[in-house]
Amino acid sequence: MRSYRGKNYRGSIPEDMKVDKISISFEAGLGDQVRDAARKAGTGLSSWLAGAAAARLRAEALGEFLDAWEKKHGTLTPAELSHAERELGLGAAKKSRR
Repeated sequence: MRSYRGKNYRGSIPEDMKVDKISISFEAGLGDQVRDAARKAGTGLSSWLAGAAAARLRAEALGEFLDAWEKKHGTLTPAELSHAERELGLGAAKKSRR
């Protein structure tokens, strides 16, 4: 394992890959949960956080798309939402985004 600021980490960044190093702060409990989740996923903390940020951005983009679609075409009906859930394999147990 390589060392970063005196701490071991798994993973590597290809030399030709541009990265944006940032510093973040969490409440202590949340920080512990995030580190535990990354460990359970078998990934480094930065990779886990990058994946979480990407998922959040995709969810927000989807929400914006659906808001624009509904503004133009009207609110999705429960039948349309159920059909979409089946098509996406989400099952009836999932609730609509609203």
